[in-house]
Amino acid sequence: MAIAAAASAVCIASWTTAEAHHSGAMFDRSRQITVTGAVKDFSWTNPHSSFSVEVSKPDGSAELWAVEMNSPNNLVREGWTRTTLRPGDKVSAVINPLRDGKPGGLYVGVTLPTGKVLNAGAPPK
Repeated sequence: MAIAAAASAVCIASWTTAEAHHSGAMFDRSRQITVTGAVKDFSWTNPHSSFSVEVSKPDGSAELWAVEMNSPNNLVREGWTRTTLRPGDKVSAVINPLRDGKPGGLYVGVTLPTGKVLNAGAPPK
């Protein structure tokens, strides 16, 4: 009986976690744009890592772009580590922008300050 109760608890916990996960419908995967600027922060977390880039607008003001990524276990296969990006690093990020026009998107690739290029789903070169 205790085993059945434990199994039920695991199933319920898994279902609520899966239910909370969102879709990628907010990203326009038919478009890619490049944003260039300084990394503000980098979050190496599950279920999605993320980083933000402070981009200079034509009028000289700064705009913060939020970039959502894959999970760390997938990013490692692409050559990422928890220290790949540091605040202040100058990067160019290729993203699928948000459909609503807000400053953000889904990570497609990034050019690091060293010139090294990392791409989503591609092994490191």
